[in-house]
Amino acid sequence: MNSPTTSAARHDSDVCIVGNGAIAKTTALGFAQAGHSVTLLVPPSGPPPAPLAPGAEQPWDVRVYALNHTAHTLLASLKVWGALDASRVAPVDSMAVNGDGKQPGDVEFDAFGAHVGTLAWIVEDRNLNQALDAALRFAPNVNIVSARAVSLATSDTGATVTLDGGAIVASALVVGADGGQSWVRGQCDIGLDYRSYHQRAVVTNFSCAKPHHGVAHQWFTGHEGIVALLPLPGDRVSLVWSAPDALADTLMRESLGELAVRLAVLSEDKLGQLKPLQPESVKDVPLMLIRPHAIVAPRVALVGDAAHVVHPLAGHGMNLGFADVAQLLETVAAREAQRSIGDERVLARYARARKEDVLLMQLATDGLARLFGADLEPVRVVRNLGLNLLNKLPMLKRRLMAHAMGK
Repeated sequence: MNSPTTSAARHDSDVCIVGNGAIAKTTALGFAQAGHSVTLLVPPSGPPPAPLAPGAEQPWDVRVYALNHTAHTLLASLKVWGALDASRVAPVDSMAVNGDGKQPGDVEFDAFGAHVGTLAWIVEDRNLNQALDAALRFAPNVNIVSARAVSLATSDTGATVTLDGGAIVASALVVGADGGQSWVRGQCDIGLDYRSYHQRAVVTNFSCAKPHHGVAHQWFTGHEGIVALLPLPGDRVSLVWSAPDALADTLMRESLGELAVRLAVLSEDKLGQLKPLQPESVKDVPLMLIRPHAIVAPRVALVGDAAHVVHPLAGHGMNLGFADVAQLLETVAAREAQRSIGDERVLARYARARKEDVLLMQLATDGLARLFGADLEPVRVVRNLGLNLLNKLPMLKRRLMAHAMGK
């Protein structure tokens, strides 16, 4: 490898991966370590962030992921997990889910009941990408090309991506790992079902006066959306508030001190006083359901948000993406010797293998978002009864946890 380049007129490789996030980088690393030559096509980037002052602590990233066992296994197999800054990774030992109304239901999932050491791991986006970037620097089969793609053409023998400077990337397989608004997917004329949730995820970080004990808290509040406080290392928590648009506007206008007061009402002093870690650091992300009608096309496979976008209430959007990558790598490795990695039958096997898992997560997250978004008292009573009933059925809880963990 491997510094980004735009100079060559033609780049030939086995696989061309379009995207610049953790899923794209993991896909590139996986194919490279399997012995395939890879072109990683990333959009031109702006100037790098200013370096930290000597002795200054790296700010806590407001974008975090709850990575499950599937993600952990994949990243460990690629020697990325061990490259993470472990001091900034927090294990989730249990999850407390709370309903709303006069008689709120609740259910708790814990690692002991699931017969595992931990349910998940909270990892910052920056920490994950820095570890992936470090691994890619030592990957001999990866060529990073920084340019904007303008067209994609496929044939029986391969695919060609034309770049805005006139250069081309020729490969046997193109992987679209370029997010929910995927350019690759659009080039393939793949139809999709789209629905806005009319919500935005408001994310930021707080310190907490009381230890969180590795517990991830989630509150279904009805008309105010879904609030999650995820454990960070030390006495810190990360907020993900899936708020209706009007409330999200209010939350983004208010100070983080005012937001902390709102959260104190929900948490009922479980975490003590909350204080903003970085008062200026809060972001919001629109929430939507995107369900493409296919995740493969001739010589093309989609992974991550390019293949599916789900509501974040279960925290599994990124995990679905890592499962896509693991399955694509496995399917390609198991192909017959005479078949190309972009062979139609190989890609069809990948699509079939992912269909059930993705559909179940889409139905579960969308169904829960609708159920807990309803503000009718009879619906509220039924869903709280459901939470209480689930909490009394250990076998069902274990099955749900196993599926969520990717085990």
